[in-house]
Amino acid sequence: MDPMPISLMRDCDWLRSRSGHLADDLWRNMAGSCHTSGMRKIWILWLYVACAAQAAPPVEVIVGGTAFRNTAGEKIWLDFQRKAEAAANGGLKLRMLVHGELGPEEQIVSGLRRGRVHYANLSALVSSTVVPEAGLLYAPFLFDSDAEADFVVDHYLTAEFRKLMAARGLELIAWYDLGSSLLWSRRKPLLVPTDLRGVRLRIGANRATQLLGQALQADVIPLPFSDIIPSLQRGLIEAGENGMALYARTGIAREAPFLSMTEHNLAVSFIVADKRWFDRQTPALQKILRESFPDAVALRKSTRDESASDIANAAKLGFKVYRLTPAQRQQWAAASRVTHPDLIAATGGASARLYAGIAASRKAFATARTKPAAR
Repeated sequence: MDPMPISLMRDCDWLRSRSGHLADDLWRNMAGSCHTSGMRKIWILWLYVACAAQAAPPVEVIVGGTAFRNTAGEKIWLDFQRKAEAAANGGLKLRMLVHGELGPEEQIVSGLRRGRVHYANLSALVSSTVVPEAGLLYAPFLFDSDAEADFVVDHYLTAEFRKLMAARGLELIAWYDLGSSLLWSRRKPLLVPTDLRGVRLRIGANRATQLLGQALQADVIPLPFSDIIPSLQRGLIEAGENGMALYARTGIAREAPFLSMTEHNLAVSFIVADKRWFDRQTPALQKILRESFPDAVALRKSTRDESASDIANAAKLGFKVYRLTPAQRQQWAAASRVTHPDLIAATGGASARLYAGIAASRKAFATARTKPAAR
């Protein structure tokens, strides 16, 4: 039997001392065969692997978002961090920059493109700068009910957007339902389409709302979200639209206390990862990063529970809720859906195909609803 060179024994001792209890156990079990030429090489490789496994630093994940504090959205992020880090058992370290520390969403998109942000929440609006078809989701009265929208999202749209995003360097982790957009006003409730005529309507960089405002003869005024409250206070705008969370909990409600439950389009965010970075991670870490974030069903429940709570506490939060009658809702739908062809043309890409797929999925939903239950 060849003796082990002194220098190699020192190397083995050094590696053994660095590689913890796993290497100690292996050392005791294999010490007798470590001195053979072939086994010596195998044992050295095992030691290096054990040492590297124990010495490897955790994967750092830069997480970007614009959540408001003390909201369901913030809680979801913090629960995600806790679950992911616990599941990885030291293999992940999440740096949670989810309260706007990275700046507006456009900066988060830039960070994803440059590899400086790994995991993020992007609204459909800012996502449309990367995946133009996301702008189609803002089409007014694209769906007739939450149940119909849920069906189409689960059975059609999620898979389609996963492919569209992958082609543009984003890994879709979760479809984040933020409820529906609602119309708010400073002076009076907006109950029928003619109530918007001549009203100074704030819109974001949203082609769908711009088309809707023009069709209803509103005075359309593009403004960033951060300018809404000062513009309301100075009388530059009179009305606008947001999902419930961005209306009730950000100060808008007290400045514009008339909330009309038009529920005219989806309010959506996407949880995404930089696909280049995501694909470099091990399958185990990829699974953790996917499954630690809530699924679509849990996210919907969280959003709708929070919205219901805000409505129940409307007086305390400083606003009044106005629900539409079926006839009023039908007026809004008829006046709004005429904008769809122009929105499809302006959006481009695969939007026409997606719109046709949405229509087919809505028919499938109607069929499923009318099909007799199996006995």
